[in-house]
Amino acid sequence: MYYTSSLRVGRLLALLLLAVTLCLAQSLPPGLEERIDRLVSTRMSEQRIPGMTVAVGIGDRPIWSRGYGFADLENFVPATERSRYRLASISKPITAVALLELVEAGKAGLDDDVRRYVPEFTEKQWPVTLRQLLSHLGGVRGYNGTESVTTVHYANVRDGLTIFDADPLAHQPGSKYLYSSYGFNLAGAAAEVIAGKPFPQLLRDSVFTPAGMSSTRDDDSFAIIPNRVRGYRKTDAGEVLNCELADTSSKVPGGGLISTAADVARFGRAVMDGALLRPETRTLMWTPQHTSDGKPVGYGLGWGVAAFHGQPRYSHAGGQSGTSTYLDVLPESRIVVSVLCNLQGAPAKEISERILQLLDETKLD
Repeated sequence: MYYTSSLRVGRLLALLLLAVTLCLAQSLPPGLEERIDRLVSTRMSEQRIPGMTVAVGIGDRPIWSRGYGFADLENFVPATERSRYRLASISKPITAVALLELVEAGKAGLDDDVRRYVPEFTEKQWPVTLRQLLSHLGGVRGYNGTESVTTVHYANVRDGLTIFDADPLAHQPGSKYLYSSYGFNLAGAAAEVIAGKPFPQLLRDSVFTPAGMSSTRDDDSFAIIPNRVRGYRKTDAGEVLNCELADTSSKVPGGGLISTAADVARFGRAVMDGALLRPETRTLMWTPQHTSDGKPVGYGLGWGVAAFHGQPRYSHAGGQSGTSTYLDVLPESRIVVSVLCNLQGAPAKEISERILQLLDETKLD
């Protein structure tokens, strides 16, 4: 649906005034909030992003979060710190943590063949391990055609495996890096079998509750989810339209969760501070993996691994119909940043990096 003239005016006024920017806690150093406000409002105006929520955690300070613009353009609903966005692939590090907790408990091994837990998954040319699935080295294919915007609803994670079950592996596991949400779906199916409970319940029990993530769940298309934002896309001409319909029940472990920016930041902090995994397991998760011929892939187990101004940076991007997201964790500085936008293709990573730069330039206690 195209903007009406009044909607354009209303949105521009909202951006200029930073309408309804609600803050969870005054937890940032003096002047930093205003600098983040200017950065976000400028990028939203330049990119025509309808709505965005940002969260920042510094040390032991309370998580700071603020919403900008609109969660729903048609009904003039402002984005706030309570707005819930599709996480897209930020679901992957959450799935990785849940599975690694089971490994910690001795219930599974990272080098176990996934068919040990999901025997109904058709045997392939080679065995595939849990470690390979979590590092995109398993050879499981990515999306074909319009699969990323399917509207088919799947009752559970294991039903979703039927999408790619009949297909051969794209290559021998370990030999190449191939980003695959379906690979994470297979890992999530194994996790629910190992745990003996449905995958959404496993996440609630092992990740969301201990991390204090009360606003995170599976993005069920049929459920009534308070504060769920509407998603948008932008044409080549710059028109903002409603996004394509997509039912993410086909990929819950790899990209089917919904949350607030503050909850995503709480997740990052809980991982960083050892509330979810033991230090040695966290180190393993954040260690870059290699192909079988020794080439680094820049990805650990469910996390991107890089650096920011000389210190380790662990992160993940997310992008799908109606959403663009980013999570950054800098353990040495004890900083977490999450950026959630309701426009697919929005520069969430760039905005997160600019916020990290602002933090780097600010004296932090």
